Amino acid sequence: MAWVLKMDDASIESGLVHDFDASLSGIGQELGAGAYSMSDVLALPIFKQEDSSLPPESETKNPPFQYVLCAATSPAVKLHDETLTYLNQGQSYEVRLLDNRKQDELPELTNKMVKSIVRVVFHDRRLQYTEHQQLEGWKWNRPGDRLLDIDIPMSVGIVEPKTHPSQLNAAEFLWDLNKRTSVFVQVHCISTEFTPRKHGGEKGVPFRIQLDTFAQGDAGEYTEHLHSASCQIKVFKPKGADRKQKTDREKMEKRSPQEKEKYQPSYDTTILSECSPWPDAYVSPNQAATPSFASTPLSTYTTSSVPDSESSSPNHQADPVSLGNSEVSLHSSLLYDLAERQLSPTATIQDAQKWLLKNRFNSYARLFSHFSGSDLLKLTRDDLVQICGPADGIRLFNALKSRSVRPRLTVYVCQESPQESPLLERHGNSENGEHSIPCSLHVYHALYLEDLTAAELIRKMACVCNLPLGTINQVYRQGPTGIHILLSDQMVYNLPDESCFLISTVKDELGEGLHLILK
Repeated sequence: MAWVLKMDDASIESGLVHDFDASLSGIGQELGAGAYSMSDVLALPIFKQEDSSLPPESETKNPPFQYVLCAATSPAVKLHDETLTYLNQGQSYEVRLLDNRKQDELPELTNKMVKSIVRVVFHDRRLQYTEHQQLEGWKWNRPGDRLLDIDIPMSVGIVEPKTHPSQLNAAEFLWDLNKRTSVFVQVHCISTEFTPRKHGGEKGVPFRIQLDTFAQGDAGEYTEHLHSASCQIKVFKPKGADRKQKTDREKMEKRSPQEKEKYQPSYDTTILSECSPWPDAYVSPNQAATPSFASTPLSTYTTSSVPDSESSSPNHQADPVSLGNSEVSLHSSLLYDLAERQLSPTATIQDAQKWLLKNRFNSYARLFSHFSGSDLLKLTRDDLVQICGPADGIRLFNALKSRSVRPRLTVYVCQESPQESPLLERHGNSENGEHSIPCSLHVYHALYLEDLTAAELIRKMACVCNLPLGTINQVYRQGPTGIHILLSDQMVYNLPDESCFLISTVKDELGEGLHLILK
């Protein structure tokens, strides 16, 4: 009986295996190519839409130019981060400039030169906002040095390389697209020079090497932007970049294969990636230069010269008949000068840029490139100090609020009428003995002196009295018992503040000039 049961178990087991194999074969037949076709799946509308949205390979746009820095990238950079390249201070590095234009791309550049500007700038946005202060501090510590230079003897194919004293971190040159071109650059600043000194061993700040290329416009200037690219770098002391590269390579060798997959491999060269042009990528040196002021001799001033300050009284009503053309031009010049100094809240972005350049804030024009007049006027003193630094921040705040410097000396003058002396006021006596209103009203002009010299006082009195400066021979001050004291620098320096004088004019002995007497 036991044997019969055993045979039954074996037959049952073999039957189960047979059924299981049959079921597997059925599954394979159902999933075969005859049941489902991959071409039928791809023909669905959803896949057709996705496929049509992808641009064909022929339409992918390659940049017209490519710049390659001949320096190895760091192996200690993660896959999706930007490459980082280490450079040695003062060492010449080649940057190859390649023309990648297609046959019909930019035909107007054929057989023409283009201009490229190479510069070293800060990578961190925080340091970009204070770039002017950082570079000024570096210039103070290293007078006569530049942050970036072109190694002209080693460079190939560049023409007319130029550097400007006010742009220590940039250089420009021309190059021919039909010739092999390589420019060798030297970076003289190191990354740790812009790191706050605390306890030593701080990490240096990263820089960027950026190239902006321009074509020649109709006016002959290279202002038409063509292409811009940049890469991230760190600069070490001589041979420091080689040691840092070796250290990063040894660290990567100690990592496991799984961890190495998270990092980029080190390449022998660094390809500069496309970027936006630098905001002030091309500013003519003549435009960027700060205005210079030269002192003018006393004899060169005329009645149409604009005084240094508003010398006319706001309550003064001049006689329309006696008002000369020179006084009208003087008044209009004063109003125009006042409007130029003050920034209106309704000023546009372009007007705000002009105001910054007019008031010698050239280095902050890029920083406030999107600020209108109202935006600038809303900034507080602390905001400007934080953005521009203490010195320029306070200066910009005072300029925005139109805070004028208090004059060193204020003098009030009034021109004496040639018919009567203003020292004596004519009063009509009424029958009851009371005084009536004076017959004439004499209005004084305020003169604000800064240099405290006789020449400055004479020049401003000539403008007030509408007298040609060349006709004034001598100026006297009436002293005790009516004596005439010659006006000198020492006398002006010791005048009390808010002194009042009547100006009397007397012809000289020859009758050609005038003497002024201050009473």
